[in-house]
Amino acid sequence: MHLDDVRVLDLTRLLPGPYATQLLADLGADVIKIEDPDAGDYARHLPPRTPDGTGAVFEAVNRGKRSVTLDLKTDDGRDAFLRLVEDADVLIESFRPGVVDRLGIDYETVSDRNPDLVYCSISGYGQDGPYRDHAGHDLGYVGLAGLLDVTRSDTDERPRIPGYPVADMAGGLSAAFAIVSALLSRELGGRGGTYLDCSLSDAVLSFSQAVATPALYGDEPRPGDGFFTGGHPWYNVYETADDRYVTLSALEPKFWQAFCDAVDRPDLASVHGTRDETEQAALRAELEAVFADRTREEWVEFATPQIPIAPVLTPAEALDHPQFADRGMVRRGDDPAILSPIRGASPAPSETPAHGEHTRAVLEAIGCDEAEIEGLLEGD
Repeated sequence: MHLDDVRVLDLTRLLPGPYATQLLADLGADVIKIEDPDAGDYARHLPPRTPDGTGAVFEAVNRGKRSVTLDLKTDDGRDAFLRLVEDADVLIESFRPGVVDRLGIDYETVSDRNPDLVYCSISGYGQDGPYRDHAGHDLGYVGLAGLLDVTRSDTDERPRIPGYPVADMAGGLSAAFAIVSALLSRELGGRGGTYLDCSLSDAVLSFSQAVATPALYGDEPRPGDGFFTGGHPWYNVYETADDRYVTLSALEPKFWQAFCDAVDRPDLASVHGTRDETEQAALRAELEAVFADRTREEWVEFATPQIPIAPVLTPAEALDHPQFADRGMVRRGDDPAILSPIRGASPAPSETPAHGEHTRAVLEAIGCDEAEIEGLLEGD
């Protein structure tokens, strides 16, 4: 599927919204990034920076977009933006709830100009609820949604901040999915304009289903006890002889049997599936000793399609791994990037827009004359 004829007005900044629109751009959409005239997207200036001085986060999620600077707090800037709305398919914004109303670009207002517009709001906690107006970032969202509590080996350990910004990425992915679904519905003859409310904390909570669902039946999932959170020795992380780590994910009995046979420990096969804590502790100790006999790379070579062992890689090692190279996930050279996870997406755009780089061209395309453009640029 390609979105070559879809135009997106992107009022987001930092990470969740730009990741959502990057996914759309990778599918071929024309993404026009609307930035304030002063600093633009905050991520442009956040460390770490690329060799040309651009914030690495900004460059990662803004490839192939067009940047237009407009001051939406002025009448002229807002009027120019509403003219852009008339030819757009999607508007996505990540202001705190209520800001678009004050700016005069809320859904009701813009849908009067374009009834077929898909309008998506991304926010930390959503457009309603007691936390609606609270400021927040990824850490707060994963804390509220229960992820932080189980990101540790047991209840005595301090919760650990996840290595990746899970809420930001989950929220961006959810928004992109919702937008494409709304566009498809419109294309198939459903309703035209649609308002989408995407909450980052909701997105994380929706990821909890395999862990949190027992709580709906009165149980309390605890760190280190769950099926997917280290509660079972056959689904866990083990240290190797060179002080590195590998994962063992032998959930199915056939994979566990294959592992036991390969390490010449058929005596361990029958313990798979036990709920007895003493037996589990003994099995974990046996496996710790088994894995300590080989280095991480030796275990990687030992693994087969029937023995689910994988290395625990650093982010830098992951980018160099042949699996991702073969899948075309990483671009090296003069313009390095981590690319779209969607096979069949458009060839990834390589250029990241300079602040306001496309303002004149975009405004000319909607019929602004030279005097109007100069007025808007001077206002910048």
